[in-house]
Order: sequence, then C-alpha cells, then structure tokens
Amino acid sequence: MNFLIASSTEDLCELLAEDPSRQLLAGGTDFMVEVNFRHRDVSEVIAIDRIEELKQWRHDGDSVLIGSCVTYREIERGALSTLIPALAQSARTIGSPQIRNTGTIGGNLATASPAGDMIPVLLALGALVNVRSRSGVRQLQVDELITGVKTNSLREDEFIESVRVPVLRGPQEFLKVGPRNAMVISVSSLAMVTDIDKEYIGIALGSVSASPCRSTDAESFISENIDWNSMTVRSGAIDNFERLVRESASPIDDHRSSSAYRTHTIGVLGRRALLRIFRLEN
Repeated sequence: MNFLIASSTEDLCELLAEDPSRQLLAGGTDFMVEVNFRHRDVSEVIAIDRIEELKQWRHDGDSVLIGSCVTYREIERGALSTLIPALAQSARTIGSPQIRNTGTIGGNLATASPAGDMIPVLLALGALVNVRSRSGVRQLQVDELITGVKTNSLREDEFIESVRVPVLRGPQEFLKVGPRNAMVISVSSLAMVTDIDKEYIGIALGSVSASPCRSTDAESFISENIDWNSMTVRSGAIDNFERLVRESASPIDDHRSSSAYRTHTIGVLGRRALLRIFRLEN
C-alpha cells in the first residue's frame, strides 16, 4: 500500500486529481475496521490529518465553520460545545475516549452510516457541507450529501473540506438508544433543536432510515402547539406529536434491533426531547 501525506488542501486537490481512487485517511476509526476485516482492498492512501486548515474551526457571527478534521473531542468540550450543544451531546456518545480523540466530523459524514451520531444534529440544524476539488467548492445539504446506506454524492475527486453550522438561540437535545450506556452504536437516535428568535423547531432522526430524515410533519404540528414566550407546549398535543415522529421513520430489522422496537423508541425519544426543552402548559 502506498501511503501519501497531504500538506495542504491544494496539495490534496492535486493528489485526488491525479488518482481519484486514492483513499482519504483522517481518524480512520471506520476505515481501518473495514481494512482489518478485509472488507476493503486499498492500494493508495492519502493522510489528511496534518492539514492544519482542516483541523481548525471559527465562529463567524451566526454560524460556525468547522474543518472536516476537527475531532469529536474538540466538539464535545470548550467553546464549540457551548455554541452547538446538541452536536457536543452527540460527540460525547461516540465510542471510547480513544475514538473521540481521533474520529472526525468529516469522517462521520463521509462514512454516511445511518447510525452516524452527528448526522441527525447537522440535518436538524440545516448545516451546509463544503466539498472541494481542483475544480472548486460546492455546498450540499446533509441529505444531499448522504444518499443511502454508506453512500454519498461526493464526486471522484472531491473531499469534505468543512461544515457550516448555524448557531441558534434556543435549547437543543440529542438522544439515542442502544443495548448499553456507553461505546454503543445507536439503535435509534433523535436530534431536536430550537431557534427562539425565528420560532423554529428542527427534528431529525438517526438509525431509522437508509439516509438522513427529518420529521417535518411532527415539526409543523408541534410548532402550532408551542408558546414560544413561555417555552411551554400543550399537553394534549404530546401523544399526536409522538405518533408523527414514529410515522417519519422507516426502519429495518437487523442484528441490532427489530423494526418495531426502533419505531417505538424513536417516538419515546421525540417525547423525551420535547419535554426536556418545553414545559407543559399549566
């Protein structure tokens, strides 16, 4: 296996333009598992974890620009965790400390696993993914980037450069269900974010569909039953809201869970997140 080291994003563009089949390697927490189990045969690898601009993030007014090689550890603590609390919550649930020290936000997106913990949060927030090649940069919505189970719409010579995430003024929640409390792949997960200024609520689901999905019917319904001044929700709307969340899911049976259990738990997560953010009206 030939091992190449990219020193800058310009260098990476050239290396991919020369041979688009070269595999990118940052944290390697998903990629190396596939290599070790012989599920992937790779002849050339480009290490991108030494590109400084991909390891940086900055707060630009009403959004944060996060380089694709920013690690889960960086996201789960410090200033980033204050700016985007749901993303920090999701980062804390990923693997062990060793995994969080090396795994990256770009890797979580590019792997495109239905169980990717950051994906529902980024979708609910309306994040934009900047992808780059020698031809230039283009922006994609999260559900435009991820097209199916471990498939994405990146062109052969493109890589994820950064993610632009809106900073909202309002409570956020990320919840997941798994067979144990730590170091677990989610059976189901849900992100709920709010923007008090725009009276917006965003809800996205994980592990219950082949590609990222929003619960738009539940969003529309519950928005009509929220008092944004008092941050309360009508108690009579909760059951119907939970039903709408469940109906947004299209899960499968697999070795980790049944479809029925996933459907049940995603509704419970929706109810829980809602009642953590809003109080019941008196």
